[in-house]
Amino acid sequence: MSRSPAPLFTPFKLKGLTLPNRIVMAPMTRSRSPSQIPGEDVAAYYRRRAEGGVGLIITEGTAPAHPVALNDHNVPNFHGDEALAGWAKVLKEVKKAGGHIMPQLWHTGLMRKPGQGPNAHLPGMGPSGLARPGKKVGEPMTAQEIDEVIEGYAISSRHAKELGFDGVEIHGAHGYIVDQFFWDGTNERDDVYGGDMIKRTKFATDVIRAVRAAVGPDFPVILRWSQWKQQDFTVKLAPTPQALEKFLEPLTAAGVDCFHCSTRRFWEPEFEGSTLNLAGWTKKLTGLPTITVGSVGLNEDFITTFAGKASEVATLDHLIEMFERGEFDLVAVGRALIVNPNWANMVKAGKHEELVPYHPEALAKALH
Repeated sequence: MSRSPAPLFTPFKLKGLTLPNRIVMAPMTRSRSPSQIPGEDVAAYYRRRAEGGVGLIITEGTAPAHPVALNDHNVPNFHGDEALAGWAKVLKEVKKAGGHIMPQLWHTGLMRKPGQGPNAHLPGMGPSGLARPGKKVGEPMTAQEIDEVIEGYAISSRHAKELGFDGVEIHGAHGYIVDQFFWDGTNERDDVYGGDMIKRTKFATDVIRAVRAAVGPDFPVILRWSQWKQQDFTVKLAPTPQALEKFLEPLTAAGVDCFHCSTRRFWEPEFEGSTLNLAGWTKKLTGLPTITVGSVGLNEDFITTFAGKASEVATLDHLIEMFERGEFDLVAVGRALIVNPNWANMVKAGKHEELVPYHPEALAKALH
């Protein structure tokens, strides 16, 4: 690695939160919280990454206060006395290590298959009953059901602030419920929550406004979003910079403080004719801070993991070059941080060559 990593280790301020560096732990589902309650092992897992030098931890997806948010019995809630007590212990351990942490609130929508997850007797929910274009698996959400989901985000965000977390991230990416409202392939509604690209942002803006009302003006609120869906990696909600600007305007106005722009490979330009990636374009069009993510520190994207392939350690030179140009403000690290809990400290110390590659067979041991 020829470029100095020093720029990534400068402080950054988000609202009233001052982070020691630009390294973010990306949210990664672990399925290690039986009965949706995070235990001592979860607290230790996040503490190790704080000790390893991460500037901000964004937790694995957690369920907002709604009965059919989850599709997995081992994914944690962010509501209910026992789960919140567990998260209080996680917070305590991270703070002991001098870290900063935010929960990610994640409603899976109709990616929750019938009979799956907690409250399996209840049907999943999505804007039009579509899990993907042309695949109807349920009925459109009623106005009351929409209100209840929105309130669930607000309740859990309030819990996060009351417990002492440093902010909250709303998962609006990857084909889950917020993204199902964004995408015309899964949102065919003809009421105020459907219609053109701008109208389809209403569910997200209602969630953001409800969260903002619950936590006040100074508590950081991050929105994670993506063009791609797990139902279709080639989809683009906004096919041009002009469309992207229109899409982002109502989200910005609703109260987002930072956009977490999910791509599979951070180095790929978002539109022809420009080298900017999705985070770069989002920052340029909104003026807000952005987080870039996507195979940072590795040479293959996460899909190779599902195929049983390893990802080797990759140089950070291009990432640092993009950062120095001011294209984004923060950098989220995923799989590399699973196998290298001290990733941030090692990079800062110039020990890049000592980093461990990501091997799928090592995952079971590394998730600790």
